[in-house]
Amino acid sequence: MQKPLHFPSQKLPKTIRRLSLPLIAVFIFLLTGFANGQKPDTINVYYLGGQSNMEGYGYNTELPDSLDKTFNDVWIFHGNPADDGDTKGGRGIWKALKPGHGAKFQSNGQQNQLSKRFGIELSFAQYFKSMHTGEKIALIKYAKGGSAIDSLAGTEFGCWEPKFRGENGINQYDHFLKTVKSAMAVNDINNDGTKDVLIPRGIIWMQGESDADHTEAVAKEYYKNVKGILELIRAAFLNDDIPVVLGKISDSWKDEEDGKVWDYGDLVQYAQEKYARTDKNAAIVRTTRYYNYSDKWHYDSEGFIDLGKQFADAISKLNKQDLK
Repeated sequence: MQKPLHFPSQKLPKTIRRLSLPLIAVFIFLLTGFANGQKPDTINVYYLGGQSNMEGYGYNTELPDSLDKTFNDVWIFHGNPADDGDTKGGRGIWKALKPGHGAKFQSNGQQNQLSKRFGIELSFAQYFKSMHTGEKIALIKYAKGGSAIDSLAGTEFGCWEPKFRGENGINQYDHFLKTVKSAMAVNDINNDGTKDVLIPRGIIWMQGESDADHTEAVAKEYYKNVKGILELIRAAFLNDDIPVVLGKISDSWKDEEDGKVWDYGDLVQYAQEKYARTDKNAAIVRTTRYYNYSDKWHYDSEGFIDLGKQFADAISKLNKQDLK
């Protein structure tokens, strides 16, 4: 059974305390909505986060007809991916899900600029809906290509370590918080005139390659680092038991020198397995080892389609377990 957080507010990070306000407002609305005789829509929310293989490098032109469409019953808030220090990071709007939420996607908070790429979101939504007919779902996405958790590995493309302070005191964790705060503050995400209550139901995390590509010391810290950032992401959604599914990193073996792209990938893989084994509300997707690549870093279109299905299946099983 999911349990709410019971941390005294003064012990939470300042950014978490700020984030809590719109989420608390959601629950206040739920109570007042029923008091006024209005029945709100309940929508289950899944967060998609990480680095480039979560951003998505599938080509829209290679989508099957079943995915090359607008999902009018699934909505997505995609936070604008940005470097550390960029004040434009995390901006977004709720829109019906369609192709174009992959690499090079941008949003200014008023309009989305869709890209020629897609990630796991399309097949995740389709497969999840096929297993849970009638369930209303929405996606919150913030991922940044090349980003690492450890500040020693993420200075070029972005760092998720909350204590890391780059230019303007902003890092990837701050962009994530801004994305979630903005998304959860909207009480009618599909503009149908019926108020919505957004219930966080799962975290999908595809990241670790950059932490496996720096030094052995950084890779050896990955278990501690991923455990820490996922605890904070759970806290941001006010649920310390919300299910988490990790995507296990893999290697294309296309490095020009020795074949191995992620020199310390085995250490990060071990840490990911350890996290999935020791956290009772976590699971790991391992099918990534069988995927083909469009370049030496990123899966091909077929891989992203399958990965979305695997994530949908894994988070569904965790939620069933959580409800027992």
